[in-house]
Amino acid sequence: MSLGLVLLTSCHRELLDPAPQTSVSDATAFDQPYRIANQVLSLYSSFKNGNFYGGRYIVYGDIRGEDFLLEDGNLVTNADVWNLNPTNTANAIVGLWNQVYSLINNCNVFIDGMNEKGTLVVGTTIGNTYIAEARLLRAIGYYSLLQYYARPYADGNGAKLGLPLRLIGIKGAGASDLARSSVAEVYTQILADLDFAETNLPLTNGSNYNNTTRAHRNTAIAFKTRVYLSMQNYPKVIAEANKIVPAAGPFTATSGVPHVLQADYTSVFKTPYTSLESIFSVPFSSSNGDIPGTQNALQGYYYAAATGVGSIFSLNFAGIIGNTGWTATDKRRSFIYTNPPGTKKFLTKYPAASPADFSPVIRWAEVLLNLAEAKARTTAGVDAQALALVNAVRQRSDATTTLAPATNGDLIDAIMTERRIEFLGEGLRNNDLMRLLQTIPSKSTAGAKAPGDDGYTWPASSTEKSLNKLWVDN
Repeated sequence: MSLGLVLLTSCHRELLDPAPQTSVSDATAFDQPYRIANQVLSLYSSFKNGNFYGGRYIVYGDIRGEDFLLEDGNLVTNADVWNLNPTNTANAIVGLWNQVYSLINNCNVFIDGMNEKGTLVVGTTIGNTYIAEARLLRAIGYYSLLQYYARPYADGNGAKLGLPLRLIGIKGAGASDLARSSVAEVYTQILADLDFAETNLPLTNGSNYNNTTRAHRNTAIAFKTRVYLSMQNYPKVIAEANKIVPAAGPFTATSGVPHVLQADYTSVFKTPYTSLESIFSVPFSSSNGDIPGTQNALQGYYYAAATGVGSIFSLNFAGIIGNTGWTATDKRRSFIYTNPPGTKKFLTKYPAASPADFSPVIRWAEVLLNLAEAKARTTAGVDAQALALVNAVRQRSDATTTLAPATNGDLIDAIMTERRIEFLGEGLRNNDLMRLLQTIPSKSTAGAKAPGDDGYTWPASSTEKSLNKLWVDN
């Protein structure tokens, strides 16, 4: 058995075939600091696979909502996801499940190896930093799967069936049987991983590029605000955000990497992609093999050509782009392209094909809006800080508009609308709908899905059901 094989395959190893031509044996994988460091980088490579944060995971979060319309009925490119009716053998269902569990197993194998030997080689401090990176990536993996394959936390306060919680590395066949833990139990593990990451990751990675593409302390804190928001644990969202968000503007992170909103929204999505707003992004280069892969990249789904021809999804005129409060002068509208003769609109946030644009995982704007929402949902009336936060996000792109909601309900509505505008094309819409147990709206020929309808959550991957005899459906 080679470690190179373990770090590149899923926990269902019996489904897969050839070993890579270059590999490191288990006996020597943790013998040298450089070998250990390279294994950490391989975890990020697994994370950025096209079936996960290299493209498709973000796309799923957008197209399940109401802001995009289908231009291509091909099931390979997620027509069934848009229609809210994928089966357990669908490319999306199987591909995301297998890739994320592959990442999780890679992290588990690495953590096991570090605990057995690697930490002795590199020392406790560096060893814990590496383990923290692995645990953060594992946490994001489990969180991401929960958003599709399990009931939202709000449905039963986490008591419903969640995921098989695999925490030990699998190096061979015959280890697939594992019962599903509850949603709450999986969230508990996610938060334990993120807490460990916060404690053991460095305050900074030394350069803008490394601060964007590798985890540091604020990465863990920021992601915890997303996790707690999904659990509707608003006091914990506030507690986590308060570690790094000041009480008043300008809202620059108070410790660690000095995250701040960029004056020009569009600059966040352009070369070099490493602004202080980008807490964590997936990088791509022109190096051989460093691409999301065919039919995975964001560019092809949203804006494949200067005319929009070849794009798989256009923008829905009845979606967020039709919101009358989103003014024509808002800089974020510059990412909306109308193709001649103006019959369709496309999102140009990711125009580059090779090398592909960086894929955003979490930005400072989200932390600010997570805090704003948590404050609004726990405070009567119009909370002053929540209003200041949402206006900070709005006014950096639209200086002519000042949001002035009259009631608490109006404030919450303004924040949720701002999220749809700010994160259009960044995959958060599905999560926002489901964490609040809201109906997924209809669009064009695709009907709505209420929380109790089939298709609101995804079925289990057919590979999991065939290999895990302890699997029980929702």
